[in-house]
Amino acid sequence: MIVKFKGSSAVIKGSAVAVALGLAVLANPASADQYTDAAKNWIDSEFQPSSLSKDAQMAELEWFIKAAEPFRGMDINVVSETITTHEYESKVLAKAFSEITGINITHDLIGEGDVIEKLQTQMQSNRNIYDAYINDSDLIGTHSRYDAVVPLTDFMAGEGADVTSPTLDLDDFIGLSFTTGPDGKLYQLPDQQFANLYWFRYDWFQRDDLQKQFKDKYGYDLGVPVNWSAYEDIAEFFTNDVKEIDGQKVYGHMDYGKKDPSLGWRFTDAWLSMAGAGDKGIPNGLPVDEWGIRVEGCAPAGSSVTRGGAANGPAAVYALTKYIDWLKAYAPPEAAGMTFGEAGPVPAQGQIAQQIFWYTAFTADMAKKGTPVVNDDGTPKWRMAPSPHGPYWEEGMKLGYQDVGSWTLMKSTPLERRKAAWLYAQFTTSKSVSLKKTLTGLTPIRQSDLDTQAMTDIAPNWGGLVEFYRSPARVQWSPTGTNVPDYPKLAQLWWQNVAEAVTGERTPQEAMDNLATAMDRVMERLERAGIGGECAPKLNEERDAQYWFDQPGAPKPLLDNEKPQGETVKYDDLIAEWSAAQ
Repeated sequence: MIVKFKGSSAVIKGSAVAVALGLAVLANPASADQYTDAAKNWIDSEFQPSSLSKDAQMAELEWFIKAAEPFRGMDINVVSETITTHEYESKVLAKAFSEITGINITHDLIGEGDVIEKLQTQMQSNRNIYDAYINDSDLIGTHSRYDAVVPLTDFMAGEGADVTSPTLDLDDFIGLSFTTGPDGKLYQLPDQQFANLYWFRYDWFQRDDLQKQFKDKYGYDLGVPVNWSAYEDIAEFFTNDVKEIDGQKVYGHMDYGKKDPSLGWRFTDAWLSMAGAGDKGIPNGLPVDEWGIRVEGCAPAGSSVTRGGAANGPAAVYALTKYIDWLKAYAPPEAAGMTFGEAGPVPAQGQIAQQIFWYTAFTADMAKKGTPVVNDDGTPKWRMAPSPHGPYWEEGMKLGYQDVGSWTLMKSTPLERRKAAWLYAQFTTSKSVSLKKTLTGLTPIRQSDLDTQAMTDIAPNWGGLVEFYRSPARVQWSPTGTNVPDYPKLAQLWWQNVAEAVTGERTPQEAMDNLATAMDRVMERLERAGIGGECAPKLNEERDAQYWFDQPGAPKPLLDNEKPQGETVKYDDLIAEWSAAQ
């Protein structure tokens, strides 16, 4: 879907950019060669609005035209998962880049798991399958340890200096901390990012009768839940007290539970951090992160409580228990048999009151006119807000997950092909195209785009997404971090073990015990292989769990009361607070 609207804001003058680049913007388009002609046509027909003026866009694209000269006629292959943003790149930006530079781009779209499989195969075989990948920054701990990925910091200063755009402006990217390794080097370039947030039916929450009914029962206001106690109360209220709205059965919660790899994302994407299992620290808890993995320095030291980890500690078990309880008690019966992709569109059907764990990648689908959750004027009946936190959570901890699909270059890719692919990567993230891409896929990566009038104009239709990304709160949402030494090997352990708790084959404690043990075994093998140099795993000797519970921070001992008083905040007050802090 391409969102069309009026308004844009030019924040950099074209003449200034042209001077900085040492380029002259052609005054007479009729005399331009085919590539300059193509650039002008794309700027006029597609790449609006932009944070740049048209002159500045032309100056930026003139650099790409010149830098691409040695690579014209090459056929370059790149790959990403299938989401709206990457569909736009594959169908529109790849064609534009080819016409503007003469480099032929094939941008494949495949499943997220398939992207990782191809990436692993290239890492292990040293055979060039793709010239560049867009893969999640969740693999930053893998990339920084395995010596298979090109550190972009080194590449931009060395072999790739001649193909690194002077207007790349790294400081403008809002997600660089997520793609930086323990060594301080940048390994990936963010291409798109989206968070998982709390989603709720603003129109229902505003109803006087429901507000009164809720307050009469629970003693506090119906609003955005600050803690899991309030979320549970609201789920109970809509499912079992309200029951129906406008003659339709409603539910106070939505989730998914099928035994499928996507069930693993449901947990590795920061569910434990929301409960409060890890330590304080942004972007990821230190020394214990949201996977429950402890590091000593940069060396993973264990995930079991007996090694100082928290993957099977009380907070983690609480998190899994609540997930199962809520799925069974408050979600539609069919939710337990759904995958991530199947469950995502369900709230748009109009029966769900709230969802604690909702990916903003679904915003575009949720904002379509004609759906039960969108008003006739195109404004949403829903809003998004910060997710509530569990009783083990403390101020200063991360509060949720943010997916950051990022350009990744492999050492096994021949240098000339890598350079050409790097040009395309920069083009898809350039200021000339990034605002239009953001308005199409709703996955912002640049502060300059967030600051435009165009984003202000569209904000009312996106239910809080713009306000969230403009707010200082966004730093509490982050991807998997550098504590995880091998994402592909460790991530697959989650869904296999969690599923056994969902089906009742194991208790939540047994499932998390098995998960922690399995992760430690993988890290033991990595330790023996010495993968990662000084950042290779070095597991702590096992000690009595109480020893670690007596230490400050994670793992945290069992709380006497895991359901404190529910607490909510008015959504409009929250938005006002964000705006004041910008």
